[in-house]
Amino acid sequence: MKNRSHWMLYLILMTLPAFIAVIILTLTTAVIIISANTVYGQVEIIKNKTFSPHTPSSNGANTIPTSSPQSNTDSTGGCINYIPSKRTITVSCSSPARLTDIDNKLDDGNILAKQSPNGVWFLNANLVIAKGATFHIDSTDTKWLKISSKVTRTGITKIAPAYIIDVHGSLKIDSVKITSWDPTTNYYAITNGSRTGSGVFIFGAPRPSIIVENNATGTTDITNSEIAYLGYEQGKHKGGSGLSYYYGGDGSNIRNNDIHHVYFGLYTFGVGHMTIENNIIRNSGHYGLDPHTATHDMIIKDNIVYDNNGSGIICSLNCYNILIEHNKVHDNAGDGIDFSRNMYNSIARNNIIYNEPAGIFVSRSHSNQLYNNTVSNSGNGIYVNSGSTDNKMYDNTIMNSKSHAILINNGSNGNTFYSNKIVSANEDGLEIDQDTTSKNNVFSNNQVMNSASTNNTITNPIHEQNSKLKVGSKGE
Repeated sequence: MKNRSHWMLYLILMTLPAFIAVIILTLTTAVIIISANTVYGQVEIIKNKTFSPHTPSSNGANTIPTSSPQSNTDSTGGCINYIPSKRTITVSCSSPARLTDIDNKLDDGNILAKQSPNGVWFLNANLVIAKGATFHIDSTDTKWLKISSKVTRTGITKIAPAYIIDVHGSLKIDSVKITSWDPTTNYYAITNGSRTGSGVFIFGAPRPSIIVENNATGTTDITNSEIAYLGYEQGKHKGGSGLSYYYGGDGSNIRNNDIHHVYFGLYTFGVGHMTIENNIIRNSGHYGLDPHTATHDMIIKDNIVYDNNGSGIICSLNCYNILIEHNKVHDNAGDGIDFSRNMYNSIARNNIIYNEPAGIFVSRSHSNQLYNNTVSNSGNGIYVNSGSTDNKMYDNTIMNSKSHAILINNGSNGNTFYSNKIVSANEDGLEIDQDTTSKNNVFSNNQVMNSASTNNTITNPIHEQNSKLKVGSKGE
């Protein structure tokens, strides 16, 4: 037994060095393997976390889970805000926002309420589109936007300056209806003032307006829409005329709209490169279209302008490079087309004008061309007045004038009239009337037919002083 114990101890001692060597070799290999890998960055230790492989989709393709799309408001870090003290919504979203985005953010029916699932909204606050921002009011989520005419201040509803859509950025209006709305009558905002045949328009109480402000960073395009019952008389010099562009919105397009019962159908101030095309502009409280004060490079074409309480189209105060063509203008309380107060380098051509106090009126304006227009059943066909100079009127047809076909007076000098056709003038075919103040006007090849004196043709240019020239006058 003793010998067996000695023998086992002997075997252990003999094999121990080999066993130790194996352990050392294993540890050395592990160190070599670990040291062969380099780890960059911070190592995060995750405890008690169970990981499962992503399950392939049913068609066998691997898909990568993504987060749900965020709303415009969230993705831009809060670009829609509300200022209670001013009762004003501000939009500063660089990508297009809509009424739905405002509703989702504010969730307050006292400010903006969706009145029906088919896109009727009621706005009871100002809406300001900030510089650099874009806002769309279109058929994506809107059919009709009603803007409250009852302004709320600190819980009291009263008559006050009306709510506005105030554009400093970019606004796109397409295929919608935008009107004022009186929540007490549940109807458009209408008060005193009417004109026979034109419906009712506003004189006193404020109504909402759309205003494009100075140096707006984008265009305000209005297409395929109905704009109605906006603006009021006292607001006309404060942007409250209904639809106004004030030194902002260059390059905007207004196409295919029905604009009616707005205090001014459209008013622009110092704006350039706009196109106003194929609109119906009617029943305005004052002018139909009023490009004003240094408006320039504008195209006004293919519009129907009627039943307005002032001139149909008037361009006034240093406007230039305006093209007015292929419009039908009729039955307005003022003149059909009015070039006024230093309008220059502009053209009116191929327009049809009838039932106006004056078909085309040129006052204190210079270096314009009026040609291929048809004027009928108006008081004066073409009336040149108040020191207008160097204008050319040619190839126009003037029919059934109630007063004068062409009237020139009040120091209007150096204008040219040629190849005009005058038919059935009631008083005078051509008249220069105002003593000796209108001089050096030139007439050539104008035809006067079926007037009080029949078939008169002026063929000789007249260069001398033209006081009291009358052709085709009754009794002559």
